[in-house]
Amino acid sequence: MPDLPVAAASNLPIAAGLIGIAVAAVAYVAVLPLLGGERRASKRLKAISTSASGAALRGVAVNRREQVAKTLSEIEAKAKGASKASVELKLARAGLDWTKRTFYTVSGVSGVIFGLLLFVVTDSPLAGVGAAFAGGLGLPALLLRRLRLRRIAKFNAELPNAVDVVVRGIRTGIPVGDCFRMVSREAEEPVRSEFKNVVETQTLGLSLGEAVMRLFERVPTPEVNFFVIVINIQQQSGGNLSEALNNLSVVLRDRAKMRGKIQAMSMEAKASASIIACLPFAVAGITTLTSPDYISLLWTTDIGKIALVGAAIWMSIGIFTIKKMIAFDF
Repeated sequence: MPDLPVAAASNLPIAAGLIGIAVAAVAYVAVLPLLGGERRASKRLKAISTSASGAALRGVAVNRREQVAKTLSEIEAKAKGASKASVELKLARAGLDWTKRTFYTVSGVSGVIFGLLLFVVTDSPLAGVGAAFAGGLGLPALLLRRLRLRRIAKFNAELPNAVDVVVRGIRTGIPVGDCFRMVSREAEEPVRSEFKNVVETQTLGLSLGEAVMRLFERVPTPEVNFFVIVINIQQQSGGNLSEALNNLSVVLRDRAKMRGKIQAMSMEAKASASIIACLPFAVAGITTLTSPDYISLLWTTDIGKIALVGAAIWMSIGIFTIKKMIAFDF
């Protein structure tokens, strides 16, 4: 009997430990669902916030995409309208400071001179009238086209350098308008005068996007169209303008390299076409000098005139076909 209290005392710590373990198990079982609910709630809140931020980002992306599409559609519509040019705009594209009256006066004088000259040489009123129309309508249009293409070639060659100047200015913290002023002072012609017109247009109250659209009207080329698109999208939708213009400069230089390769590869075909087109006229000229009586049958007899008309038609078809085959759009 005296050993019984001692045994009970020795078992007391064990019982206390078992009771503690049981209480901890009950507490764990009771608290675990609450912790799991909080964890699930926090996961749901995180998922909701993530989905909300993703929806917001998607909304921003959709809005930006819509703005870019709207800007491109506006630029395309204006580009289609720019194809219908007036006489003043054609003169500006050619780099001439003539007025419409001056152009028409020069065209009339040219037509009269050519008409009288051919009438004196051939003593044919019909030939004189044809030469008058060719000198008054065809020659001025051909002259404007040649001057315009030459000016556009110079502009495209200098435009990447002007874009690089704008990029370096923006990266050093200079405003875009001041960068355009730098180009209008330091660039080569005709880029200098065109950017000067852009700066002057801005001083009249127009935005930069509208001012560069005026530039595209005067120089309607794909390179200038790319430049206008970059400027307008940055003005309306934001973005890194220096990086966009730097990429544009790389694209313009690559286009110039590709244009040079295409021209070099097509020079043989162009030379062959030129020889084939000039050969009949050269043979006719030599025959006229050596045997005038023999070749005069072409314009003194009815059969000869019909043969001349047929030869001219077929020759024109051949020349236009060859020109179409060797003409490449860049």
